Amino acid sequence: MRSIVLGGAGFIGSHLVDRLLERGDEVVSVDSLLTGRRDNAERHRGNPRYAFVEHDICRPIPLQGGAGAVFNLASPASPIDYAKLPLETLDVGSLGTRNALDLARRLGATFVHASTSEVYGDPLEHPQREDYFGNVNPVGPRACYDEAKRFAEALTTSYARVHGLPVRLARIFNTYGPRMRADDGRAVPTFVAQALRGEDFTVFGDGTQTRSFCYVDDLVAGLLALLAKGDSRPVNLGNPREMTLIELAETTRKVVGSGGRVRSVRPLPENDPKQRRPDITRARTLLGWEPEVELEDGLKPTAAYFRSELNL
Repeated sequence: MRSIVLGGAGFIGSHLVDRLLERGDEVVSVDSLLTGRRDNAERHRGNPRYAFVEHDICRPIPLQGGAGAVFNLASPASPIDYAKLPLETLDVGSLGTRNALDLARRLGATFVHASTSEVYGDPLEHPQREDYFGNVNPVGPRACYDEAKRFAEALTTSYARVHGLPVRLARIFNTYGPRMRADDGRAVPTFVAQALRGEDFTVFGDGTQTRSFCYVDDLVAGLLALLAKGDSRPVNLGNPREMTLIELAETTRKVVGSGGRVRSVRPLPENDPKQRRPDITRARTLLGWEPEVELEDGLKPTAAYFRSELNL
């Protein structure tokens, strides 16, 4: 099968490209390299079943031929990135998603859209199920990402109703693993880098806010199961094991073997979710999917990657 991965030089996108090539697909990776990395784009240079196209999907996407799937993972995803790039984030969620949908329709492909748990905002329902509409501030500092993803879901489902395009919506919860950037501001790379350097673990607020962490291999397996078995309604993809950031720091210290105390550096940012855990009942029943990699096991290759990346 020919698969198109938009955002293929990003963290999750590059792992998805790996898996698609492993199963025998012909893969075209498309990325503007705004937040994606050229190293990821060039990992498979020389493979006759792989091509990389440097392109901003906010402009029409110049690909021809047929395809079985178009995966749309193109967007800044870390709080640091979308705080620096709010207009670009909104553009890729709107203009970029429309161009991606047009591409899938033109190529006769199923469209798989990477949405996010951020559509639930700072949730008043816990754990979060797909039928929860969320608690999102449309004018707050996180709105550029939250509302871009919410709009993209509305655009995708409306497009499917009008044109009959087969679509899938993955609401992705916190995902971690090799190829994340150490400076992207998310908890796992921040804590792993701090542990490797023997530094204190820094948190916003008091560190009692909760998250759940899914290893990237599990997430990619979920995306492929969604393509094969999903329907047009959203599906949560994430690990339901919930923990505080203090617990994450303690687990990281144990796995890495170093690290200081947990220290608060400033108050919790505005609209930052205080708790986050997916209800994955729908993924289990519809897709037969649930994560398999325990946090302690996933942190080991993640720490090994950052040890090499940071020359530590």
